[in-house]
Amino acid sequence: MRTLNIDIETFSSVDIKKAGLYKYVQSPDFEILLFAYSINGEPTKIVDLAQGERLPGEIIVAMADSQITKHAYNAAFEWYCLSKYLGWDPLSWLNQWRCTMFHGLYCGYTVGLGPTAKAIGLPQDKRKMSVGTSLIKLFCTPTKPNKKNGGRTRTLPHHEPEKWELFKEYNIQDVEVEKEIENKLSKFPVPLQEQKMWELDQRINAYGVAVDRQLIDGALYINDVTTATLTEEAKQITGLNNPNSAAQLTKWLLEKGVEVENLQEETVSNLVKSTEGDVKRALEIRQELSKTSVKKYEAMVSAVCEDGRVRGLLQFYGANRTGRWAGRLVQVQNLPRNYLETLGHARELVREKKVDALKLIYGNVLDTLSQLIRTAFVPSEGNLLVISDFSAIEARVIAWLAGEQWRLDVFNTHGKIYEASASQMFGVPIELIKKGNPEYELRQKGKVAELALGYQGGSGALISMGALNMGLTEEELPDIVRRWRSSNKRIQDLWYSLENAALSVMRTGQPAGVRGLIIARESDIQNGLDFLTITLPSGRKLFYVKPFLSENDFGKDSIYYYSLNQTTKKWEQTNTYGGKLVENVVQAIARDCLAVTLDRLEKAGYQTVMHIHDEAVLDVPKEKADLEKVEKIMSQEISWAPGLPLNADGFVSEYYKKD
Repeated sequence: MRTLNIDIETFSSVDIKKAGLYKYVQSPDFEILLFAYSINGEPTKIVDLAQGERLPGEIIVAMADSQITKHAYNAAFEWYCLSKYLGWDPLSWLNQWRCTMFHGLYCGYTVGLGPTAKAIGLPQDKRKMSVGTSLIKLFCTPTKPNKKNGGRTRTLPHHEPEKWELFKEYNIQDVEVEKEIENKLSKFPVPLQEQKMWELDQRINAYGVAVDRQLIDGALYINDVTTATLTEEAKQITGLNNPNSAAQLTKWLLEKGVEVENLQEETVSNLVKSTEGDVKRALEIRQELSKTSVKKYEAMVSAVCEDGRVRGLLQFYGANRTGRWAGRLVQVQNLPRNYLETLGHARELVREKKVDALKLIYGNVLDTLSQLIRTAFVPSEGNLLVISDFSAIEARVIAWLAGEQWRLDVFNTHGKIYEASASQMFGVPIELIKKGNPEYELRQKGKVAELALGYQGGSGALISMGALNMGLTEEELPDIVRRWRSSNKRIQDLWYSLENAALSVMRTGQPAGVRGLIIARESDIQNGLDFLTITLPSGRKLFYVKPFLSENDFGKDSIYYYSLNQTTKKWEQTNTYGGKLVENVVQAIARDCLAVTLDRLEKAGYQTVMHIHDEAVLDVPKEKADLEKVEKIMSQEISWAPGLPLNADGFVSEYYKKD
């Protein structure tokens, strides 16, 4: 026996979507109902554990055999569930698992067994059964008691025998589909270093991060009290049944002589400045209520395990193609920033549920609660959090990749890229661009240009990055674009070189190289697979599925491929261009730098509890909280990126925050 493909169906009273895998499995009523398996790709068999069948001895032996590879779609689920069922240490056999979902994501496909099967071209009869969702709800989640079902809280096989048999067919079909996907992708294997990174990701997720339950409880209490008080005040002022209703408040404002197109944040903020009396106060209340952000506190409550830790916050390869991680459950990749100078004092007031004191000192209570969300993540007892992130990682990577020497000189010395960019753009000595000098206003232009223009953006990109809110006028934006591009000719060359190379590969089928990147057309005709790939310096590849050439809106040849539309959630064609390809590559290289660093940190004995974008959060015993050592590890040169100037800044804290 060489391989074992597995799919299981389970029951738990915990909602896995809200609480995550770990709390779901740790529930006392967790149970594995069905175990479907295939040995060496042979026809799938099933074990009905819910009706008393037992796993065959050879399967238990096979699962204990480190030489036998276990495959599953979203393998983290089967791995963790079976670890509990068998009573094994999850980490003891993690390296034996291979995740077909990850394999599909690596090759540019989407999440979900059914959607992946469809995108990869499996015929209808070899995809997931459409009744699966309803069967899972019936047998795998608690049943709402009523007269019709006899008041039961769970549906067992004998309650719905015909549907149970259908459920078993569904379970078998899952294994068959998973095998088909794995077979089709076998000629495009996941690199060993990425498999190791998947394993590290599982270790980080399984360890989890502690949360301050007293702070969370206080925040939810204060939110309820403050929201109720503000809503009641708004009712008294406006006389409305629901002053939170945009339609009702808009009508009331019109009656007061204030006509508004919408009640969005910016509109309300401007109106507060220009109104007075009851109108002003009603708008202030709406503004304050809009700052409430307790959903993440509630998500922590839903996901926290018995030991006070939240697990499963990171989704490996969550950002398709670039391979960046995505957030799950609490969505740590999208936390409100904190600006309060006295975070510690605010935390204590919330923990003690001192509403009036919080209001007196900080004014906007709900905004304060929002700023404290980060601080709900805390170290283990006796530990501190060491928080360190790469400095301007994307700007460094694009400078290194393009060979833009003046930028590399900046990063190898003072690192002030906004001032240096302004200096290059406007021909002003960098020494003059400092606070107190009239030239300092150029820094704003340098900053917005740096943030918006690296990936072939124009005036629209500057506007999207907030240029007009920085005091710039729309008329001066084209000049900023021209100056930035003129100062960064090698980056500009990189856009066009990469696009032309990709077009050449599509036309001729011959590989092409650009600045250490290899662009190629890779196909498996027998399985109907076709990709445009870009091999990164790390050896990892970016995959563009089913590529083809077609005219774009400007009448020029453009590269089209298939991907998941994040808005419609449909698998459909999209196009790309030089700047977008460069963005994909730069973000992917930055991700690979983080991956290497996470591995180095683990080997140095550090426990990562989460990482956000380019920032690592470590749970470290107080006596070992050596920030300088962590920053040194993060700043080390990477073997496949000689000359890439990495740097990291961090701090040590008793709770998570933005420094």
